[in-house]
Amino acid sequence: MSSTNTPIAAGKKNDSPLERSGTGRKVVVYSLLTFFALIYIYPFVIQVVTSFKTNADAVARPLGLVPDPWTTAAFHRLADTDFNIWFMNSVIVAVMVTLGRVLFDSMAGYALARIDFRGRALVFNAVLAVMAVPAIVLLIPKFLVLNYLGIYNTYPALFVPLMIDAAGVFIMRQFFVSIPVSVEEAARIDGAGPFRTFWSIALPMSKPALITLTILSFQGSWNELGHFIIATDDPKFFTLTRGIAQLTSGGLGSGQQFPISMAAALLMTIPTAMVFIVFQRFFTQGANAGADKG
Repeated sequence: MSSTNTPIAAGKKNDSPLERSGTGRKVVVYSLLTFFALIYIYPFVIQVVTSFKTNADAVARPLGLVPDPWTTAAFHRLADTDFNIWFMNSVIVAVMVTLGRVLFDSMAGYALARIDFRGRALVFNAVLAVMAVPAIVLLIPKFLVLNYLGIYNTYPALFVPLMIDAAGVFIMRQFFVSIPVSVEEAARIDGAGPFRTFWSIALPMSKPALITLTILSFQGSWNELGHFIIATDDPKFFTLTRGIAQLTSGGLGSGQQFPISMAAALLMTIPTAMVFIVFQRFFTQGANAGADKG
């Protein structure tokens, strides 16, 4: 008799108030996370839906989640704009900036991590100071420099000033510091110089950091706007961000035209989403590796 009641008693004992409260907390936490996630993606949903609306529907029901009627007219009307030129300019800038940052940021980071030169600490502190300066504060000095060098309204003005950044140098420097010096000693014994050691030993080992830098550089340059405003006023050098900003401010000369702006913005997000999806696994591995080293 007692043996048959034991499982029932054990089952009742497992359903304790403490466990019920723990389950309740999980429900509350996950509910809050879901709520804030929906708030976060809601503007993107509005963007997607608006791109399939007519202009009249977008003005009358800007937050409506069902277009009435559904139409792809906004995408067809993009053919009347310089969207292809903006897209190609953005591709050129993003590729050049990404390549430049991967190369120059890694070289600068390695120099700050491994090469013992006078003033190294001062240079590193200067890099940290630049990271603390809001980017908008540097727009006017950038414009003056571009104008002085005579490259205003040229392709180099779009990407050369962006080919190295303080955050990238900091990321690479911190990763190179985490690599044991003993790994590079064999190369030095064989007579390899600093650059050879960097290129053949340190750089291949920094793959997680390089992937992280690649993603951040591509997304940052693709979504950049402030620099392009002061780098050119010639429409043939406009990037997607500059062109879409012009559309948003009534660049077609017939009102806001929200569906066209949202359609262009939707197409603009595809390349960055693809880059992140392709490199997501490596990006996660890099973050985990950095956490383990920390």
